[in-house]
Amino acid sequence: MLKPGTSAPLFEAKLHTGDLFRLADMRNQYHLVLYFYPKDFTFSCTREACAFRDHFEEMKDLRAIVLGVSPDLPESHQQFAREHRLAFPLVSNPQVNLPAAMGLHF
Repeated sequence: MLKPGTSAPLFEAKLHTGDLFRLADMRNQYHLVLYFYPKDFTFSCTREACAFRDHFEEMKDLRAIVLGVSPDLPESHQQFAREHRLAFPLVSNPQVNLPAAMGLHF
């Protein structure tokens, strides 16, 4: 686990939209809010995602990008994002042992 203030390692991830996210493309241009959650459509995870959604414009004004990560499949993420009108991408990572939600900067 990274310590607070540590730069995020460069990574690439396929988004629920089918696009490829490359951290190297964003470095020194944006702040990254990378949050981990256990499962789409659960009460707490839905509340968390909707809180990011509700503050998305404010975060965008601060040049922040939100990226949610869970072990769910991309199809679940697509439905979750559509149903809750999420304006930010989700990443499927079924191999990760998820820590509590955490933010990283770069």
